[in-house]
Amino acid sequence: MIKIFKWGEVSPEEIFARLNPTASVEGVVAEIIAEVIKNKDAALKAYSEKFDGVKLDTLEVTQAEIDEAYQNADQKFVQILEEAAANIREFHSKQLRQGFTIERADGVIVGQKITAIDKAGLYVPGGTAAYPSTVLMDAIPAKIAGCAEIIMVTPPSKDGKVNPDILTAAKVAGVTRIFKVGGAQAIAALAYGTESIPKVDKIVGPGNAYVAEAKKQVFGKVSIDMIAGPSEILVLADGTNDAKDIAADLLSQAEHDKMASAVLVTDSETLAYAVSEELEKQIPLLSRKEIARKSIDDNGKIIVAENLLQAIEISNEIAPEHLEVCVDEPFAYLDKIKHAGSIFLGKNCPEALGDYYAGPNHTLPTSGTAKFSSPLSVDDFVKKTQFSFYPKTALEKVADKVAYFANKEGLQAHGKSATIRFEKKD
Repeated sequence: MIKIFKWGEVSPEEIFARLNPTASVEGVVAEIIAEVIKNKDAALKAYSEKFDGVKLDTLEVTQAEIDEAYQNADQKFVQILEEAAANIREFHSKQLRQGFTIERADGVIVGQKITAIDKAGLYVPGGTAAYPSTVLMDAIPAKIAGCAEIIMVTPPSKDGKVNPDILTAAKVAGVTRIFKVGGAQAIAALAYGTESIPKVDKIVGPGNAYVAEAKKQVFGKVSIDMIAGPSEILVLADGTNDAKDIAADLLSQAEHDKMASAVLVTDSETLAYAVSEELEKQIPLLSRKEIARKSIDDNGKIIVAENLLQAIEISNEIAPEHLEVCVDEPFAYLDKIKHAGSIFLGKNCPEALGDYYAGPNHTLPTSGTAKFSSPLSVDDFVKKTQFSFYPKTALEKVADKVAYFANKEGLQAHGKSATIRFEKKD
């Protein structure tokens, strides 16, 4: 049963389980990465046989396999995918940045240009935890950014095929190439390249502890989006809410993972106990009831605050991945919320809207990192490059100042490079 506290009886650090699920797999992941670097495709095929129970002749998904999955897909599902993709494109298109140029009176020109990364690598979980929504959320921003290649990896099932829903979503999203590889070995392949899989510039997407640890270990060789921890939801709700709705929203995250955290912060003790009772009614009805039960019992909490403003202070301290603000006038509180991965406003905006359909990204910072991190966006797939131009007359005016500054730092050659152009040449 979920635990109920009054504010002050539990510290912010204890509200969400701040676990490090990757610590115990560090050595194993290092070995896998080293093996992929050494033996490339051969290592990937061996790991597929070992971990996925399938012997693969080739690693790449063919266009025929993608087309077959799309043609055989449930048409209602395809329609919903297309609608969701349109919403995601609309939202992320607003994130496109423009470069800029500053031209000064003395002829100096400085500026910044925006360039898409060449190759984006997408990790998409497969098997029983197949998430076509992740394909849309990761591939569409990369496409909008202008990435020339979008390389997706996802584990195969025991028949050597990729989940057809994932392939259908990949076709809708515009993924360039798809490979039947999962786990830490897939991250290693994207980071270092193999005979089949090209090396990418950035790896994004969620995964288990092995995937998260692999992303951590290859960072520096490639860029990554984030090290995602277990899923989190924090629901802020006043006493006017229906306990059935709030319980369902908490369970939407609890069913993800036994380590997921679902927390309600409310100013109503009556609602707190009503939600607790409702959770006990709804959990047995879920197909993933064992997972939800473990998540709620181990990590679930209800915090009774004095008022909604205090509840928001609690939320800002926690910086949750998902934050629902279940009140009648949610926009009155929006400016007071400083730290959250994604905010869902009002009583009719469950977090599941963001997972699938609304348009904002669902790849979000966890474990309190929303205090300094952002959701996945078009920005993740571009880089900024600065440029400067000085005509000789403009350099002459400032060369001595540059040299003076450089000499203050003990870097004489720096200064000399500015002044030498105005010394008498032999």
